[in-house]
Amino acid sequence: MTDTDIKKWYVVRAVSGQENKIRSYMESEINRLGFSDLVEEILVPTQKVVQIRKGKKVNKEKVYFPGYIMIKANLSGEIPHVIKSLPNVIGFLGETKGGDPIPLRAVEVNRMLGKVDELSSEIENISIPFVNGENIKVIDGPFNGFNGTVEKVNEEKRKLEVMVKIFGRKTPLELSYMQVEKV
Repeated sequence: MTDTDIKKWYVVRAVSGQENKIRSYMESEINRLGFSDLVEEILVPTQKVVQIRKGKKVNKEKVYFPGYIMIKANLSGEIPHVIKSLPNVIGFLGETKGGDPIPLRAVEVNRMLGKVDELSSEIENISIPFVNGENIKVIDGPFNGFNGTVEKVNEEKRKLEVMVKIFGRKTPLELSYMQVEKV
């Protein structure tokens, strides 16, 4: 086992919001310089979130640790300098000025990677934040802005039956959890 076989996890600090761009730039730069055998993995931990955009559910990946990129590598020779000299890279987490980057401890790595696995396997698991009789406000769809009362919660369909007063008359509506908010 040579020195190049020993790879440890490090954390690279980067400009927040640029993590994926920096990761791809880092990968191409490492390949270009022929250091790909020293770098095993570059990871930007993300989680899936559901947002409503123009009345539609949109699945989006959100960076879990904004401003941080995980890298498993053997940081020998020029690699730390190559990584630090990339645009929007601030440096390595935990390094003292002029010192070497400090690798993560095994416990931290397992916790971090466990969290990444947990986030990727987590399917739309939105808890039911509403109960019968609760006052809500419709925030999406044709009845946007109307207030109402939760009459029934349908967990299977992930829908709410809401009673809304329209033109002075109570009207039942079936809405998803994402279309309403608590008043």
